[in-house]
Amino acid sequence: MNWQGALTALAIGILLGVVRERRPQADKSKAGLRTHALVSILGYVAWGLGPWPFTATVLAVGALVYSGYRATAPTDPGLTGEIAVLVTLMLSALVHPNAAMAVGLGVLVAILLEFKQVSHRFTREWITQQELQDTLVLAVAALVVMPLLPSQAVDPWNVLRPTTLWRIVVLVMAVGMLGHLAQRLLGLRWGLPIAGFFSGFVSSTAALAHLGHKAREDVALTAPASAAALLSNLASLLLMMAVIGAVSPDLLRAVAWPLGAAGLGLLAVALLCLHKGAPLATSSIQLTDSAFKLSHALLLALVLGGVSLLSAGLQAWWGHTGALLTAMLVAMVEIHAAAASLAQLSLASDMPMNLVTWSLVAVLASSAVAKTLLAFISGGAGFGWRVALGLAAMVTGASLTLLLQAA
Repeated sequence: MNWQGALTALAIGILLGVVRERRPQADKSKAGLRTHALVSILGYVAWGLGPWPFTATVLAVGALVYSGYRATAPTDPGLTGEIAVLVTLMLSALVHPNAAMAVGLGVLVAILLEFKQVSHRFTREWITQQELQDTLVLAVAALVVMPLLPSQAVDPWNVLRPTTLWRIVVLVMAVGMLGHLAQRLLGLRWGLPIAGFFSGFVSSTAALAHLGHKAREDVALTAPASAAALLSNLASLLLMMAVIGAVSPDLLRAVAWPLGAAGLGLLAVALLCLHKGAPLATSSIQLTDSAFKLSHALLLALVLGGVSLLSAGLQAWWGHTGALLTAMLVAMVEIHAAAASLAQLSLASDMPMNLVTWSLVAVLASSAVAKTLLAFISGGAGFGWRVALGLAAMVTGASLTLLLQAA
């Protein structure tokens, strides 16, 4: 034991005691600043005396806390004050082995105690039941299912790794959750471009078709709807980069500049569309109840697995040309699966990195052709030409940057 540790424990107790002392009068219990300060000193000294004195101290404080709860339960049935005393005791003991962690946890506990009303409002008013369920599904997928999956390949071509496939499922759900929450916080008043960007994390193809119909119904929406469609493709491009990074960080580093240039091309044309036509005061895209679609994430993983097997098989029969052809065809429907399959194939085969990077540009071009046709069909000529210009800028930016990078 030393004075520095004792003062650290005392500071934790004072911090938590001050927070508890400032609670509303109707919510007061017996444990305030002095009680928490004394408990912190008691916990620090008891731990220094050895395991048996500390055990006796925990039992004694626990008995006192229980007696206090029995006395105040009729008017204050909550357990926050009692638990806070026990937390102070444990954090003061934690100062001995790890003072930095004890201080950090003490600050976090103080924040939780201080923002009682905010936390209640968040859980009871702000977050919906569906969003809570989505959060639990995401937590189970990331923290329960993924650690149980094998990381070794389960196919003859060494391309299907369950952990990698499931990581992409988790990534798609997490991005959908972030986009959903961001759209809720920003609200719908920021217009089609913001809503279009966030919807692109779920499906840029679906967003483009929806926005095209809006532009066809009202010509005044053509410019902002075109900007929203391009921003949805920018979001899709960002998600593609995240998917590539989850599968092959080396490949992401190799294509970071070309894909960055592709994103700048999309953004430039989107801003040009916004400049030509004033954004709307409110968005026509309604926020869905669900933060993400689990079926969409699972379907993406299944498509990725199938594309990876097909690419590996075609590469075994026709070489790298077969794998590239498969990726380009799949990109017309699902660009993320095509990009991820190329990234996974680059890890499991001897495909040169230069060929993989150009293959990704070809995937972008294939997707751009399909989406351009969809834009003309769904939104008419005005919408189609604007989207085509943005997608062309995307492919051109990636191609020129890759050429400069290789020079």
